[in-house]
Amino acid sequence: MLPATYNTVKVRSRLNIQDEIQATAVAITPGMLLMQYTDGKVKAHDVPAGNVLTKMFALEDELQGKEISDNYAVSVMIQVWIPTPGDMVYALLADGESVAKGDPLESNGSGYLQKHTADAYKFGDSSHTDTIYTNPIVAESMETLDLSSSSGLESSALQGSQRILVRIV
Repeated sequence: MLPATYNTVKVRSRLNIQDEIQATAVAITPGMLLMQYTDGKVKAHDVPAGNVLTKMFALEDELQGKEISDNYAVSVMIQVWIPTPGDMVYALLADGESVAKGDPLESNGSGYLQKHTADAYKFGDSSHTDTIYTNPIVAESMETLDLSSSSGLESSALQGSQRILVRIV
């Protein structure tokens, strides 16, 4: 049985694939879903419901004595974890979301996760083109969390209220 709250982003890791990568000019919060660009730098995954080909999460900077709630400064080297299927992450759930245990989760476009909504397409309408993402699901929720009334302005925003235990798929 796992505890209800954690002091680390990496809750269960089978292969422990970690790296240190420079961030872009945006602050990174431990637990954010990341993506890497052609220049080699990482930033918060910025494609809502988009493909996540390499699942990467920012870890807390324990080498500098930092905790899970301490953001990285802009453009610094950050600790990055590449979890594998079955690994468990203490990730960040987006404001306004409500998920139940077992719900599939995807990127919300700012490094946070949101409940996955399957795309619906109407066939036969050739007046527009849609992008279909084939790999948007990042993880499965391992607990129920209701942030549907959260605006993100609460003082406890990253003191655990937005953290959610997920299993990588």
